[in-house]
Amino acid sequence: MLGTILIVILLLALLGAWPAWPYSNGWGYYPSGTLGLVLVIVLVMVLMGRM
Repeated sequence: MLGTILIVILLLALLGAWPAWPYSNGWGYYPSGTLGLVLVIVLVMVLMGRM
């Protein structure tokens, strides 16, 4: 249950960090890339049954 809620929250944060505005073009994909990495780690942990 906790893993599912955490995955949903991380997906929403990943969408919110996507560089879509003109002033955020200089940021590159660092914000969404970092959150994507965290999402993959949490997803692997949930699938392995550790969370």
